[in-house]
Amino acid sequence: MTEVRWKIHKFGGSSLADAKCFERVTDIVLQQPGDRLGVVVSAAAGTTDRLLRLATMAEQDNRAFLAELDEVVAHYAGTARSLLNGDALTSLLDRLSADTDDLQVTLKAIARQKSATERHRAVVSGYGELWSAQLLAAVVAKKCADGRAGGWIDARQFITVRASELGPSVLWEESKRKCGQVLQDDFSGVVVITGFIAADEDGLQTTLGRNGSDHSAAIVAALTDAEELSIWTDVDGVMSADPRKVPEARVIEQLSYNEAMELAYFGASVIHPHTLGPVVAKRIPVVIRNTFNVNHGGSRIQAHTDANEQIKGITAIGELALVNLEGAGMIGVPGTADRLFAALKGAGVSVTLISQASSEHSICVAVPHELAERAKNVISDAFADELAGGQIQSVDVTGAQSIVAVVGDGMAGSPGIAAKFFGNLGRAGINIRAIAQGSSERNISAVVDSADVTRALRAAHSGFYLSSKTLSIGLIGPGIVGGALLDQIARRHQALQADFNLDLRVRAIARSNRMLLGERQIDLADWQSALSGSQTELEFERFEQHVHAEHLPHAVIVDCSASDEVAARYAGWLKRGINVVTPNKKAFSGAQPYYEELRVGARLGNTHYLYETTVGAALPIIKTIRDLIDTGDEIHSVQGIFSGTLAYLFNVYDGSKPFSAIVSEARRSGYTEPDPRDDLSGMDVARKLTILAQFTGVGDFPVENLVPEELRELALAQYLERLADNDDAMRELHANAQQENKVLRYVARLRAGGEASVGLEMVEQSHPFANINLTDNIVQFVTARYADNPLVVQGPGAGPEVTAGGVFGDLLRLAAYLGDGASA
Repeated sequence: MTEVRWKIHKFGGSSLADAKCFERVTDIVLQQPGDRLGVVVSAAAGTTDRLLRLATMAEQDNRAFLAELDEVVAHYAGTARSLLNGDALTSLLDRLSADTDDLQVTLKAIARQKSATERHRAVVSGYGELWSAQLLAAVVAKKCADGRAGGWIDARQFITVRASELGPSVLWEESKRKCGQVLQDDFSGVVVITGFIAADEDGLQTTLGRNGSDHSAAIVAALTDAEELSIWTDVDGVMSADPRKVPEARVIEQLSYNEAMELAYFGASVIHPHTLGPVVAKRIPVVIRNTFNVNHGGSRIQAHTDANEQIKGITAIGELALVNLEGAGMIGVPGTADRLFAALKGAGVSVTLISQASSEHSICVAVPHELAERAKNVISDAFADELAGGQIQSVDVTGAQSIVAVVGDGMAGSPGIAAKFFGNLGRAGINIRAIAQGSSERNISAVVDSADVTRALRAAHSGFYLSSKTLSIGLIGPGIVGGALLDQIARRHQALQADFNLDLRVRAIARSNRMLLGERQIDLADWQSALSGSQTELEFERFEQHVHAEHLPHAVIVDCSASDEVAARYAGWLKRGINVVTPNKKAFSGAQPYYEELRVGARLGNTHYLYETTVGAALPIIKTIRDLIDTGDEIHSVQGIFSGTLAYLFNVYDGSKPFSAIVSEARRSGYTEPDPRDDLSGMDVARKLTILAQFTGVGDFPVENLVPEELRELALAQYLERLADNDDAMRELHANAQQENKVLRYVARLRAGGEASVGLEMVEQSHPFANINLTDNIVQFVTARYADNPLVVQGPGAGPEVTAGGVFGDLLRLAAYLGDGASA
C-alpha cells in the first residue's frame, strides 16, 4: 500500500489581510490535490506589528494600549462576523474574548513592571497566528461539505525549540514524537496550524523570530516527511532581481536549494534563508506561489534543477559600511584575522562580507551601517599597540555601501563569469570597492556605493541577458535627420527587443527652445505633437540628468543638430558617463586640443563617442581608416568627393546651361542648403577632411571657396540676384577641362607627408571620381596594402534617411560595445 504523504501549504499575512482574502485562501486550499493537507498560517497583515506595539506602549506606561488593543480585537471580530454565523461565530468570539482577557493581564503586568521581557513579547505577539488559524479553520469547515475539515492545531503542542547563538534550534526528536501524537497516522483531510509560535524545553511559549511562519511551515514539512511545501505569498515567485529596481525582472521557474538560499540571504525577500534549512535534509521541494494569481506556476526550489542558465538571479543588500584594516605589519603575521573577528564578535557586530588582499596588507569587512563606528572602535582597540607602533596604518570606515551579488549553480567551472560581471558594472560607470567569491563559485559579490546600486543591478541583469539591455536615449535636434532616426527606431524597436534583447528607450527629445521628457519612455508614434505641445524649456543640465537616470545603466545622447554649443558639451557628457552618437561635425573638426579632451573624457567616464556619419553619412569611411591604422597598414593618401551637393552640381554641369542655373535648380529641388554658399564655400568638405586628418596628424590646409569674394558677405537675397556673376569663370574652367578630356570635380586630398587640400580639380574621364552617381560620395584609400589597387568606398553620402540609418548603425554598435567591452 502506497503511503499517503502530507502536502504542506503556508499562507503569509498579505494572503490573509481581510475577509475576502480568507475566502480566497479557503478556496485555494480546497482545490489542492492530496488527502493530507497541512495549512500553516501567519497573522493577518500588520497584526504582529500592532501587537508588539501594544507591549511597547505598556512598557512606557502609555495607557492608550487598552484602547489600541480594543481596535485590534474589533478588526479581527469584524472580519469573523463577515465570514461566519451561528455557533461557529459564537464559539470563535468566545475564544477571542478569553484571549483578550489574557492579553490585558499580560499587558498590565508589563505596565506595572515598566519592562517587557522577551517572554512577554513572545506571548503578546503570538496571538495573531492563533486568531488566523482559528478563523481559517472555521471558514474551511463552513465550506467543506465532505467532512475533510480537521480543525486547527496550536504548533506549541509539538514544535519544541532551544535558544542558541544562531537563533531557535529545533529539538527534532522531541518534536517528531509530539508531532506523531498530534497528527495521527490515519488522519485524512485539511488541518490548519499556527505559524511563528513554538514552545521551549520547559513548555513555555516562544517564537521562531521574524519570518518565523515560513520556518514553521518548513519544520512541519520536515516533521511529517511531506511530499511538497508550497509557500503562498503576494508575488508570482522568486524574481531574478528586485522588480522595484529592475522592472524587467522575471520569475525564476527552477532553483536549487543553494541558489535560493544565496538569493534569500542577499535580499530576495520572498523566502527567508532559515526557511530552507529543515527541508534541505529531507529533500522536500518548495514551491513559491501567488495567492492572487493562482494560475501562475511559481518558482520550484529543489535539490537539483534541469535549467542550464549560468546565472539565476542578481540581488543586492544595502545599508552597509566597509571597515578596512590596513598595514604592512599584517603581512605574514598569523592570527590577525582571528583577532579582528574576535573583536567584532565580542561587540556583537555581524559581518556580511569579507575581502582580503592576497598580499595580506589589508582586510576589509562589510557590516551593518549602524554598527560601523562600533566596529571601528573595537578594531582600533584590539590593534591599539600596532596602530601606535606604525605596523598598522589605519582603520577606515566607508559608509553608504551595498553588496550586489550574482547567483547561479551554473557559474561553477564556467570561465569568464566574473569578468562579465565586473565588465558590466565597469561599462555602467560603477566603481567596485571590494569583491568576494566563495569556492563553490555559485556567488560573486561586489561592494558598490549605495547610490549606484540600482544601476548596478540593471547593468548586471541585462548583461547576463536576464532582461533587455537598455539604452536610455536623449536626442537633440529632431529635424530632418533626427526625425528620420526617431521613426526608424520606432519601426525597429519591437524587433530589436525580440531578436537581440535590446531596448532602445528614447526618454528625452530637445530642440533649441524646448524639450520633451518621458517618465519611462516617449511614445514615438506621436512624438512630434507631444514635443510641440511641451511647455518645458530646454535646460541642458536637467536634460542630461533625465537621460542619465540612476536606475538605467547605460545612457547616450544623440546630437543631430549642427550646434557648436551642443558639441562643446560632449567632453563633459563623456566624462560623466554618458555616451555620445552624432552626425554633428563641429566637435570633431575643431581644434585638436578639444578632440584630445574628448578622448580623455571618454577614458575617464568609460564611455564611447561614435561619429561615423560626420563623413559620408552612412558610408563606412571613418571605420575603414580606423581599421586600416589599427591593423598596422600605412596610409599614403586619402582623397575623395565628400559633398553630395557638389558632386551633383558638377555631375549635372556640362556647359550647356549657366552654372548659376544649375545651382538655382538644385536649390529649388532641395539638393543644396537654403543658402548655397554653405555648400559652395567648401567648408563642409573641409570639416570632413579635418575629421579624417585627426587620424594622420595633418594640421591646417587650403580650402578653395567657389563663391567669389565680393559675394560672400551679401545678404542671401542679394547673393541669389548676383549668382550669375561667376558663370563666365565657371564656363571657362569647364571648357579648359573639356579640352584636356577631363571633368570638373570638387576633391579633398590628404597625403601622408602632411599635405592636404580642398578644391576644384580637373580629373581624367577614366578616374573613379569622374564616374559616380549624381549625389554619390566616393573615397579612395591608397595604403601600403592597397598601393597598386586603391581601396574605394562609394555610395550615397547625403539624405536624411541614409544619414539617420548611419546614426542608427552607430547606436547598435554602441550597444555591442556596452555588451562585450570593445572600445569605440
